[in-house]
Amino acid sequence: MADRALRGTSIGSKSLETEDGVVFAERIEATYEVPETGETFTVVFSAEAEPPAVWESKNGEEAVLKGAERPAEEKPLKPVRTHWDMLLERRSLDELEVLLNEQLEVLHSGRLREGVHYQHG
Repeated sequence: MADRALRGTSIGSKSLETEDGVVFAERIEATYEVPETGETFTVVFSAEAEPPAVWESKNGEEAVLKGAERPAEEKPLKPVRTHWDMLLERRSLDELEVLLNEQLEVLHSGRLREGVHYQHG
């Protein structure tokens, strides 16, 4: 019976609340321009937020906030540390070779089972 009562009411697709008495947050519009193409567009922000100096356009190009200076180039990033780099910070090559030989011995002896993790103790 409940199925028949709900048929055609579009539950979930329409709100029954009104916007009476709702106070919207203050907003500002920031205008950005793509220097290469001259394309301009606006982005809406909260009045409390400070618009970033650079924004990505729909075309993936870098746009600059009108009236703002272009940001200074970022300082060079540190090289990415790989797992190997971090491992070498904790262990010497001699220690790693000993661990490798121990694990190879376990593997070759047939004591290594799938799903079981062995640790050097």
